[in-house]
Amino acid sequence: MASGTAATAPPPAKRRDRTHWLYLAVIGAVLAGIAVGFAFPEFAVSLKWLGTAFVGLIKMLIGPVIFCTIVLGIGAIRQAAKVGRIGGLALGYFILMSTVALAIGLVVGNILSPGEGLQLSEELRGEGAELAGTAEESGGTTDFILGLIPTTLVSALTEGSVLQALLVALLTGFAIQAMGRAGEPLLRGIGHFQKLVFRILAMVMWVAPIGAFGAIAAVVGETGIDALKSLAIIMLGFYATCAVFVFVILGLILRVVAKINVFSLLKYLGREFLLIVSTSSSETALPRLIAKMEHAGVSQPVAGIVVPTGYSFNLDGTAIYLTMASLFIAEALGDPLSIGEQIGLLAFMIIASKGAAGVTGAGLATLAGGLSAHRPDLLDGVGLIVGIDRFMSEARAVTNFAGNAIATVLIATWTKELDREQLDAVLAGNRPFDEETMLDDDGHGGGSSDDNLPADATNAGPGQRDAGDAQAGLAQSSVR
Repeated sequence: MASGTAATAPPPAKRRDRTHWLYLAVIGAVLAGIAVGFAFPEFAVSLKWLGTAFVGLIKMLIGPVIFCTIVLGIGAIRQAAKVGRIGGLALGYFILMSTVALAIGLVVGNILSPGEGLQLSEELRGEGAELAGTAEESGGTTDFILGLIPTTLVSALTEGSVLQALLVALLTGFAIQAMGRAGEPLLRGIGHFQKLVFRILAMVMWVAPIGAFGAIAAVVGETGIDALKSLAIIMLGFYATCAVFVFVILGLILRVVAKINVFSLLKYLGREFLLIVSTSSSETALPRLIAKMEHAGVSQPVAGIVVPTGYSFNLDGTAIYLTMASLFIAEALGDPLSIGEQIGLLAFMIIASKGAAGVTGAGLATLAGGLSAHRPDLLDGVGLIVGIDRFMSEARAVTNFAGNAIATVLIATWTKELDREQLDAVLAGNRPFDEETMLDDDGHGGGSSDDNLPADATNAGPGQRDAGDAQAGLAQSSVR
């Protein structure tokens, strides 16, 4: 009787998703920021702190998000070697695709020849050396390695370093894994902490329109329309090159390897792209990308390792920018690079682009630092790009973000850490992402490792896992 009543009871009403109003407000704030930037440029520049504050609020949560995701993922699987396999495959893929992106930048730069006819004023000549000094402050390989080690075990979660948080999370995950059953209470505690962090993130997102308004108004107020007119060719050429790289090259790889339409995946991440464009920072979308990849069926270890590592090493947009901007500067200074010099530049930038992770304003500072070391005579020409770099940084950030999202799906496919049935349902719109908690009912984004599943679900195909979990839960309740 009770079971019949339960069967006929209506399902609980689901609360309406009101977050679409938030993103409509972001679009309105961007348009208002552009208008204010053109009408009151000096006042608009003074609003820059609003965008900086919002980006700071997001960065405050990046360390805890990475820590929780990786610890929960590693601590819950039995084979430690799986983590090393994921990380090694990710780094190999990142190096290959960054090299391809650099080469594409060279090809398009030679076709467009956008630097011809531009004149460099005396006031712009010193800006390249100043930016090169910023890049040099980040140090070489030794300083980079030493920078991976945090001051204390918990300082990695408070100092804002993605790679430090990644290192501490890996060590903690492996330690909990080695503790066996004794580590299970720790995993449960970290799971609750993850829910808290994502709830705070959802709260912070409601001030996104204010941050977007301040960031866009300041950019337009600083730049004005004159710089856009004079440098439109290099800017639009860069946009087109990034689009070809994402939709044609990465889209083809995604279709061949994972049988996924790139437009479906990027549509699923539409709100994140809006957030990046409005703040000119891909870091604002990092926590949400981890959560959305897990919801789409990527396992926690893959999402937790590939996304943060990609933010440091998979900078496809920055790679395209480095080579195109170098050719642009050489032509503007009347000293075009020969084919041999371009090949040398390509080899040098493969290394230099990996140093962008430790530099604030990575694209422009890394360009200045690379030219300072490889072709010092071109350093003064960096001043030509300063005026439009902020607009190009948006294309860099969007391309980097798209490349990391696609890389996560590809590596999950190669390592068999992708729940294909969940991914298909999510991309079809049948299982929407929970914008309020950013977590599924089971505490993570939807991806699961075979090591965590009940025996009957582990042996089943991806499409049967949800049913297997449900059957396992019913069996346990009937035993009780």
